[in-house]
Amino acid sequence: MFPSLFISHGSPMLALEPGASGPALARLAAELPKPKAIVIVSAHWESQELLVSSNPQPETWHDFGGFPRALFEVQYPAPGDPQLAAEVAQLLQAAHLPARLDPQRPFDHGVWVPLSLMYPQADIPVVQVSLPSRGGPALQTRVGQALASLRDQGILLIGSGSITHNLRELDWHAGPESVEPWARDFRDWMIDKLAANDEAALHDYRQQAPNAVRSHPSDEHLLPLYFARGAGGEFSVAHRGFTMGALGMDIYRFG
Repeated sequence: MFPSLFISHGSPMLALEPGASGPALARLAAELPKPKAIVIVSAHWESQELLVSSNPQPETWHDFGGFPRALFEVQYPAPGDPQLAAEVAQLLQAAHLPARLDPQRPFDHGVWVPLSLMYPQADIPVVQVSLPSRGGPALQTRVGQALASLRDQGILLIGSGSITHNLRELDWHAGPESVEPWARDFRDWMIDKLAANDEAALHDYRQQAPNAVRSHPSDEHLLPLYFARGAGGEFSVAHRGFTMGALGMDIYRFG
């Protein structure tokens, strides 16, 4: 059975400057059997309703600006999988989570940046599930639980976001050893609650966690963690670290 993963995807520049995260992602991929397919929830596909990408050949979407030209030339030509997308939608509907197919969705950078470091051959079909962020942690836990059985079919489930994400407080010149205490305290609280399997505290993190609103002014980058947790098993830390002083780069494994 495959685990599910939570990946902090960092800046889009991770694709060109992988730092410590790139080797960690490559090691993680090498430790696992090659998946038949990947189902991923990205922080960058917020939606009102649950949508499932059924695009057979998604384009690589450079959904950002102000970065070097070389980044806009990166392509990740992995195929989609309309048949798997239909199965994902059926599993969600069976769990009383209405979902519909989106035949046109491209890969946003929350998808192609981490996958380009894990599976650079781009030869594994990828299906993306949207993030109805207004539903909060509890909804994402349910979505993960609804799709957990896919792990038995050799399918890798990934939540792609960031363990901390406050772009206004980043120091673009800080080295990897420079970490803001408020960001570290939040990350450490999350790890403690994940290790304790304290779902009530995790779902109420905005009230209970130290520096929660400072670490996540909006919570779309943390919500994919709840998808991965809902879909997976026992929690472990695959990688931990920060970049730019306060952007968490942790990678977690569930199962």
